[in-house]
Amino acid sequence: MITVKEVKSQKDIKEFIEFPLKLYKKNPFFVPPLYSDEKKLLNREKSTPAFDTVYFLCKKDGKVAGRIQGIIQKQYNELHNCSQVRFNRFDSINDKDVASALFKAVEDWAKKRGMTHICGPLGFSDLDREGLLIEGFEEESTFEEQYSFPYYPALVESFGFKKDADWLEYELTLPKERNQILERVAKRSMEMNKLHVADTSIPKKKYIEKYRNGFFDCLDECYRELYGTVPITKEAQDELVSQFMMILNKKYLVFICDEKEEVVAFGMCLPAIGNALKGTSGKLTPINLLRILKTVKNPKTIDLALVAVRPKYQKKGVNAILLMDMLSILESGKIKKFETNLNLETNTAVVAQWKYFSSRQHKRRRSYIKQIGEQNAQKN
Repeated sequence: MITVKEVKSQKDIKEFIEFPLKLYKKNPFFVPPLYSDEKKLLNREKSTPAFDTVYFLCKKDGKVAGRIQGIIQKQYNELHNCSQVRFNRFDSINDKDVASALFKAVEDWAKKRGMTHICGPLGFSDLDREGLLIEGFEEESTFEEQYSFPYYPALVESFGFKKDADWLEYELTLPKERNQILERVAKRSMEMNKLHVADTSIPKKKYIEKYRNGFFDCLDECYRELYGTVPITKEAQDELVSQFMMILNKKYLVFICDEKEEVVAFGMCLPAIGNALKGTSGKLTPINLLRILKTVKNPKTIDLALVAVRPKYQKKGVNAILLMDMLSILESGKIKKFETNLNLETNTAVVAQWKYFSSRQHKRRRSYIKQIGEQNAQKN
């Protein structure tokens, strides 16, 4: 017998968080999120001016068999004049009935609130884990993204979902030869635009506090037109800074500033802590914390989290400055490779940058969409 219930009690929350840990227990590619972050998420308010959210658990014969989250991202719907509900944190055993029961629960919840489409996997913002893995099931996972089994796409598509958008992921290693033209463009751009790279000699906390507002302003300006993105609220900014403070390393967080010390571009790269968390519950036990801190201090791989150049400075060679910084990191010999994480396949300007490296496109993720009600507003 299959049953679905909304997550409400602390017991439900525990089962929701721990289900994927059990499902992927013997999988060598799965990287868990931090347990404390997930627990904090499920204990937050489920309705705010920015979003409504719900969590469901599915049980088969009394045992947890699947889970899912539904999100009505009000900011996005208002900005794009649409009525979408997002699904995220979808995990299931290989059973179409279980998966369908989960999707139907989100669909019914959304219909009562006037939604016309269901899409995902998408989170509260572009900074959450998103996209369903459809290629690269035997590739290393990153901490920032969610692994899933090869049977997941069939479960999603069996409920009537169609492709909405794809993201590509690349592995970048040092090219055989440095591009001398790129080097000259970067130098010229710094001089012509009177730019400089922010000084990293100050303590990490002060460094981040000094540039955080410029970082989020730049992020919102550059990402506002990209698929699924929404402005980052002050509350969400505080949460993100707190969440990533432990794994940030100043050496891989680059801010390019103008004469007024305003951020005009940035490259946010994170030490890859995926291997440090593999095989764990994501809990910050003393041993796990030590492994993470050791990796943060001396990583072998760097994950690209976010890269942006304000529109005013695009096509002025500023991207070359960021690329040269990445190449310099590889040339040091301490870092073996970069993982790009998600690049929209339609964002050809970003994808074209990887020609300056030895690159390998090794993973693909997909966001799906399905109409669930009469469409009263045009979706952009």
